[in-house]
Amino acid sequence: MEQVGKFKLYSSEEVLDKHFGKVGTPRRDEFERSVAESVHAYELGEAIKKARLQQNLTQEQLGQRIGVQRAQISRLEKGYSISIPTMSRVFQALGVTTATLDLGDAIGKVALW
Repeated sequence: MEQVGKFKLYSSEEVLDKHFGKVGTPRRDEFERSVAESVHAYELGEAIKKARLQQNLTQEQLGQRIGVQRAQISRLEKGYSISIPTMSRVFQALGVTTATLDLGDAIGKVALW
């Protein structure tokens, strides 16, 4: 905490510690995991949107290619939950013919489709 005149300024780490506990506690670890998952989902949604726009497709058109409503494509692009089968259908509809998931040194890369 830093005092600036009559105001107290807290770092983001101090705020996180206060509301979610110190790093390494179960509540903080769950929060950090949740944030990381949200960031990954957002990035995946952005990749879907970018690929769709590069092909000059509307959400409606992409939805028709995979048999879902435009609203579902909108949710995917916003980073809401996506299953691997849905992700496969979306990217295959966009012409991405192969994809792998890197599971680290212990397992290596796994082909998704």
